[in-house]
Amino acid sequence: MRNYKKEYKNYHSKKKQKKRRAQRNKSRNIMEKAGRVTKGDGKDVHHKDRNPKNTSRKNLSVQSKKRNRGNNKSRRG
Repeated sequence: MRNYKKEYKNYHSKKKQKKRRAQRNKSRNIMEKAGRVTKGDGKDVHHKDRNPKNTSRKNLSVQSKKRNRGNNKSRRG
């Protein structure tokens, strides 16, 4: 069984992860304001250079969750 409290304590509560999450949320908001995504549409905002800190419009695109999350796994190794 998954221990969410332990997972948050050991990973999600770290400063680095909080900053990365904030940047991903910022990117999502940028694309929502541009009309490219809507809440609950099942899409992810993809960072072309895989850097969540780079929120320039040229670096952002919209992909399905499956495609975006699959891309990241295939590039790792």
